[in-house]
Amino acid sequence: MANSLTQTIALDLGSTSIKAGLLNNHGEFNTVLSLPAPVISGENGRYESDGLAYLKTASQLLEICLADAGSHARLGLCCQRSSFLIWEKAGGLPVTSLISWQDSRGEASCEALKAKESTIIELTGLRLAPYYFAPKVRQLLQQYPEWRIGLEQGSLLIGTLDTFLIWRWSGGKYYQTDVSMAARTLLMDIHSGDWSQRLCGLFAIPSPILPKIKPSCGLLLPLNNNCLLNASVADQSAALIAAIKPESAAALVNLGTGGFVIRYIPDQDKIPTEGYLKTLIYQDIALTSHLAIEGTLNSIAAALAPYPFRQCRLEDLAKIEQLFCIPEPDGMGAPYFHKHAGIVFSSSVEHLNPHEIACLLLEGIIFRVTKILEDFHQLYGIERVYLSGGLSELSTLQQGIAIASCSSFEVRHLLQKDASLQGAAILAAVLPPACRSKSVKVQATPHTKAIRNKYERWKLWFEAYLGS
Repeated sequence: MANSLTQTIALDLGSTSIKAGLLNNHGEFNTVLSLPAPVISGENGRYESDGLAYLKTASQLLEICLADAGSHARLGLCCQRSSFLIWEKAGGLPVTSLISWQDSRGEASCEALKAKESTIIELTGLRLAPYYFAPKVRQLLQQYPEWRIGLEQGSLLIGTLDTFLIWRWSGGKYYQTDVSMAARTLLMDIHSGDWSQRLCGLFAIPSPILPKIKPSCGLLLPLNNNCLLNASVADQSAALIAAIKPESAAALVNLGTGGFVIRYIPDQDKIPTEGYLKTLIYQDIALTSHLAIEGTLNSIAAALAPYPFRQCRLEDLAKIEQLFCIPEPDGMGAPYFHKHAGIVFSSSVEHLNPHEIACLLLEGIIFRVTKILEDFHQLYGIERVYLSGGLSELSTLQQGIAIASCSSFEVRHLLQKDASLQGAAILAAVLPPACRSKSVKVQATPHTKAIRNKYERWKLWFEAYLGS
């Protein structure tokens, strides 16, 4: 067995699965273990799961990896952003369910603080939206004043899933989160890297109840399970770390449950195009903060699920020339944040079969992604685009994005699976970002004119729709 200090375990706590892997001497995973994540129940805007079940499943996977790694293995942890819970300090038992980032209970907060959105954008780089931690916590503390009293007196604790796990695994010794998770709460000033008294005041959330903010790596915290926690980071941040070097002129398109288009900001003083998110990706071992611009697509997997989208071929796209689609049933993400209920079609689709509707949805995803990439290319320049995530395995999506972009930049498909897991391992093992990134160039086929021409028509319809 290699020196135990060189062993690195990574854990990825996602919304649908929890994964773990042990790096070998070549910096790669021999195997990746996976178990289903606790089921998220959703009703009337309330999306909840079981924090203790997350702890149990993660601990189970960690124990299996430790049996091979030995004690004092370095641990890299990555978590879904914004999901949180409240728990008892005395026994560590949850007072609330794990409230998902998808939960919409923060909508009332967003309405109440709408006039303050410019301040929130200035300090956080994010829009005021119910997905984040602060709007939901504001509502909960108004509804349950006894929880506020418990938090202020210290008998209760609050935090995102990473904070809960670290606190439990350290026997209550470490109450902390990292900058990438804190940056998605709407309570952290991304310029100072600390909780903002101004933002905490707006949301009526006392800053002393919040966990300490730490760097994303170089932690070396001894845990009771004989691991050394050396890195903790948000899942989308980890995926970017695995794929792209911060100094490269490249963007990551991560297509899974939702869609994320991310590019490191080369000049941290520049302001992104209006509407796009500006987020703190991670803070490295030298305490340098890396920022990125981010565009998002909401709930695209849910939109596709009822239709036979995997049967759609590239040549099936753009056959219905004058019918366009926005494939986000819960409203558009960044940079538009346009609210609408259900998938938007430019005209009725009652006469279409499921296969044809699936093709329109894939077109919509391709066109939304390409529009964001065009904006990023104009703003900062892009030489290369990397595709990752479960939906990126579809050759129809790969080639559609390459065609719609009209060779403005090279499109490549990342070969490594489990990018978030890989990124967490890279940070924990103190390896360079993207050191194990492998990809292949997407070769566009001759079906270029129809898709590209429809994209140009889609943009005209899309702009008219936004202006209507």
